[in-house]
Amino acid sequence: MHDPAEPDGTTPGAGLPRRLGLATAAAMVVAEVIGVGIFLTPAGMARSLGSPAGLIGVWLVMGLSAIGGALTFGGLAARYPEAGGIYVYLREAFGPRVGFLYGWMSMLVTDPGLTAFLAVGLSTYAGHLVSLSNVGLRAVAIGSIAAMAAVNMIGRSIAPGALRLLAGLKIGLLVFLATWGLASGRGDWSHLQPFWSARPGSPPMIQAMAGGLIGAFVALAGWWDASRIAGEVRDPGRTMPRALGLGIAIVTVLYVGVSLAFLYLVGVDGSSSSAVNDEAFAAMAGRALFGRSGEVALAVAVVVSVAGSLAAVLMAMPRAYYAMARDGLFFPSFARIDPARGTPARAVALQAAIASVLVVAIDPRLILGYFMVPTLAFLAMAVAGAFRLRKTAGVVIPGFPVAPLAFLVPVLIVTAMAAAADLKNTAIGLAVVAVGLPASFLVVPAGRGAGAPDDSP
Repeated sequence: MHDPAEPDGTTPGAGLPRRLGLATAAAMVVAEVIGVGIFLTPAGMARSLGSPAGLIGVWLVMGLSAIGGALTFGGLAARYPEAGGIYVYLREAFGPRVGFLYGWMSMLVTDPGLTAFLAVGLSTYAGHLVSLSNVGLRAVAIGSIAAMAAVNMIGRSIAPGALRLLAGLKIGLLVFLATWGLASGRGDWSHLQPFWSARPGSPPMIQAMAGGLIGAFVALAGWWDASRIAGEVRDPGRTMPRALGLGIAIVTVLYVGVSLAFLYLVGVDGSSSSAVNDEAFAAMAGRALFGRSGEVALAVAVVVSVAGSLAAVLMAMPRAYYAMARDGLFFPSFARIDPARGTPARAVALQAAIASVLVVAIDPRLILGYFMVPTLAFLAMAVAGAFRLRKTAGVVIPGFPVAPLAFLVPVLIVTAMAAAADLKNTAIGLAVVAVGLPASFLVVPAGRGAGAPDDSP
């Protein structure tokens, strides 16, 4: 087992000073989440759910669920403030074999899948500014992956002040869209009618909820990556749960306001059924507010926002397989830090390369199906592991057991819905994870695969 901190207040073995407070930790959550999905999913969610009330309800349900998960992961991060995040929690709860499978899944499914999803969203907005063919859209997506990977491999770090500024700019953009969008008089209140009942022609209830819940989960995804800074946070036992909960609450309120503003300005019928126009919903709202110049300005803002999220993903996610290599469960070269730049360059390059292959190999509209179910399954397993670690390692979870159950139950529901919505790509993603099981016997020593966590130093 690992102690949460050494006597001098630094992360074990890392010597990281605890200099970050609540504001910076909450800003990390906001900066990580905004840009991951709000500009890519609201049109599809609104069309699926068929009513503004349904849209608001799904945002609130998934926001409360995420807060429950945040309290859970905040407690885990406070107990294990080290690089690796969920990989570390699964390793401690279920042993290194399960940790290896999570890292395997992260490396080949979740991390490149989310990276490709973001890059495709960025290229879609770029295509809204400049006419691009399908080949051109893929080229822009791959180019953005390569550019953000290069930035991370160079080793540029974001200071706490810059992080707070980035979060503030994203919050400012969404507050402006929500307030001015609803107060401008440029939309039509009839777009919000009927408010309570579903519009004629809306999908059946189960199909509608599947589309809405999956879209909301994607838009709110990524907050758990903020646990990677737990080793640099003052009083992580108090600060991390509060920062995660506060950040998610802010984002959820903003998402409700922005979604209503988009509907008021554009309406569900204002976007076609094509994926491009779904993901360019924000640009269409900008055109409704300010004409072509507003459309261009808002599309540029979205490109910058999504690029920031893409850079954050390429910075944070490779730490899982970096941590695996550090533990001797992956190629040792991936645990090496570039001596000149201080970055896990090989791990970043690997994620970027696999993501680029996905952009070419999978229909952009189906990338979500590839990584969604495996990711949700391991998230649920990590929450289940928190119950065990509460008993065996003294993990403190505020609001236990309501908080973890509030996250676990919706995650299981969304997992089933996502699997049913795209069986083919779900099966492909799960098959890639399954290949990791025999691979784990090659790297995990006998006797350390299951059962008690590894207690070796």
